[in-house]
Amino acid sequence: MSPEVTLILKLQSLDDRIAELEREIAALPKRIAGIEKTLESHKRRLEMDRAALAGNMKERKRLEGDIQTQEQKISRLKDQMIEAKTNEQYRAFQHEIEYCQKEVRKYEDRILELMAESEPLELNVKMAEASLAEEARQVEAEKKDARQRTETDQKMLLELNAERRQAAAALRKDYYGNYERIRQRSKGSAVVEAVEGCCTGCHMAIRPQLLQELRQGVEGLLFCENCKRILYYNPPVNVQEQIA
Repeated sequence: MSPEVTLILKLQSLDDRIAELEREIAALPKRIAGIEKTLESHKRRLEMDRAALAGNMKERKRLEGDIQTQEQKISRLKDQMIEAKTNEQYRAFQHEIEYCQKEVRKYEDRILELMAESEPLELNVKMAEASLAEEARQVEAEKKDARQRTETDQKMLLELNAERRQAAAALRKDYYGNYERIRQRSKGSAVVEAVEGCCTGCHMAIRPQLLQELRQGVEGLLFCENCKRILYYNPPVNVQEQIA
């Protein structure tokens, strides 16, 4: 493999690592925003349960007040009934007392319903409060980790960009121009390996003469005639020779 191709491969490796870091740095705020959004939705759900529980308790208190009012009215009606002078007056008081008693029973039945409804609401609120407190701690921990990860990534990014500038400066301008043009066009690897007579970028067969030039390691850059990427060739390793 020619020194030029080796240098371009190093440049491509640096670009791949830089792109990966940039993606990670860009993704971290979105990830944090996502978990914060989930946390906010859970907070809203908790507030809805709290509001439902508060409404339940408010209605029970109102009904208890209504019962007290009706019982006071019943007490007054009974006092008045004792002083009734005619049967008609007596029966009128009796009917009114029965109506008030019926209202009291209705209010009591509704209070029992509300008490049954409040039990799961209270359980939901308690569980949600505990879960939300733990979730909030986890979110803060993840935010702290994300900030530290971002700082580390940004520091590494500065180092890689400095190393990239050195690699680019060491490369011939026309080679660097070719590399940049292909990289931008292909939206991926600008330099690809020739394996078993094929370009690994487009998977098309390489013309025999071009393949021979790759194997001989001729000076300069060689391009795939189909996808126009820069080609390089790694000779197969003889394991037996390495052992010997």
